[in-house]
Amino acid sequence: MDFTTELSYEQALAELEDIVAQLEGGTLALDETVALYQRGRNLAAHCQRLLDGVDLKVRQLVASLDGKNSVVDFSVEG
Repeated sequence: MDFTTELSYEQALAELEDIVAQLEGGTLALDETVALYQRGRNLAAHCQRLLDGVDLKVRQLVASLDGKNSVVDFSVEG
């Protein structure tokens, strides 16, 4: 059973980095390499899904003419 979806982004990324290091070592048997590659693909896909699902809002502090400040969502459209 694959518990990839239960990992946080940081946990999945750390495991993925470990897998890359093992694969770069070049000392694994073919079946181990294939299994690690598949696990790495699952972890990379999970990380991408987590990133896609993050709704980050950049906010900016805006001073109005009356001297009061307010925080609004950042817009690149003026």
